[in-house]
Amino acid sequence: MDRAFSQFFAIVLGAAIAAAVRPALAQPAAVVESVQMPAWVERTEGGAARRAPLAVGMELKAGDAVKTGAGARALVKLSEGSSVKLGENANLQISQINPQRDGIFRAALRVVEGAFRFTTDALAKARRRDVSIQVATVTAGIRGTDLWGKSAPDRQIVCLIEGKIEVGAAGEQPVTMDQSRQFYRREKGQTQPIGFVTPEQLGQWALETDIESGKGAARRGGKWQVTLASTETQETALALYDRVRESGYAAEIRPAKAGEKRIYQVRIANLPSKEEAEALAARLRGQYGILEPKVST
Repeated sequence: MDRAFSQFFAIVLGAAIAAAVRPALAQPAAVVESVQMPAWVERTEGGAARRAPLAVGMELKAGDAVKTGAGARALVKLSEGSSVKLGENANLQISQINPQRDGIFRAALRVVEGAFRFTTDALAKARRRDVSIQVATVTAGIRGTDLWGKSAPDRQIVCLIEGKIEVGAAGEQPVTMDQSRQFYRREKGQTQPIGFVTPEQLGQWALETDIESGKGAARRGGKWQVTLASTETQETALALYDRVRESGYAAEIRPAKAGEKRIYQVRIANLPSKEEAEALAARLRGQYGILEPKVST
């Protein structure tokens, strides 16, 4: 094994070990549970803004922005037992997240664009939390509930599914919603009367944020993978890796052996089933220089 390969392998192995032991050291305040790609996270570190594909198992922190592309979805789990789902073409900014202050989980989330759903697991509803979600200029204060909302250029919607929330626009007196399917909306900067949405409409809204079956979504614990290409040179592998990741797909590189030859595999892992892996392979075939992706465990 030559020195260059040893260094490359050490980098890959070190990253894998770090990812494996991190959850044991400290529970993250927010972690990516599932991604229907393409999606990205934008983060500023050392004064420099960085963009990377959103990947399952990724820890999120204050200052991060999660963005989804066309046809994409994302599911983020919070450490106090709630989850945030994002629909396509969404932009979620994590303004604040502090899981330990005064024994209360505190978070401030801002939905700049797109649809979202915030849900608290039944077993976690008794935990103390102070969470607010801002939908453009509309803010909803949450104390353990289930709600759906959407931010569009000329409209903001917040719909209560279960629980109780206070919601209002900047400069206006907030109103309390405590009945299922009540919804608040602003159109072209004007607050509309509180109304009720039909179960059918709520079902349609929910589909905008649900991870879709058969669309190639990655999930934590998924055992299947799609190998996009196997090359004999690092340069070729890195070029494909960069193209795919820039496009919002969480590719990784793994060195391997093919007979006596050393190869580099560019792959996307964490697919939960063969069907999901095949769906992702079919979507990527013919794009970014991917000729014949292969599905395996």
